[in-house]
Amino acid sequence: MKLVVAIVQDYDANQLLDAITRAGFRATRIGSTGGFLRVGNTTLLIGVEDYQVGRVLRLIEANCRERTEVVQPEIIGDIHEWYPPELVEVTVGGATVFVLDVERFERL
Repeated sequence: MKLVVAIVQDYDANQLLDAITRAGFRATRIGSTGGFLRVGNTTLLIGVEDYQVGRVLRLIEANCRERTEVVQPEIIGDIHEWYPPELVEVTVGGATVFVLDVERFERL
């Protein structure tokens, strides 16, 4: 058995979760924040049999896309002179996925 941990942008989370449940998988949704932009993410925990990992990864890839956003860099303390005054274009989205072996699983 495997545990798929998928960290996706909030923007893609609902669509992905719908696709996962329609495909017959169960997932636990956890709100998370992180990354360069400190924006909201969603972490999904999906327990699957080994042979189902590929199917789950295809669902994630089909529902989580990268996109470009224009943001104002955050000014930190006295180092504002290091930051460009104009907006910066960054790539966000997609998914970060970890596939972990599960030694034991129980539903209580």
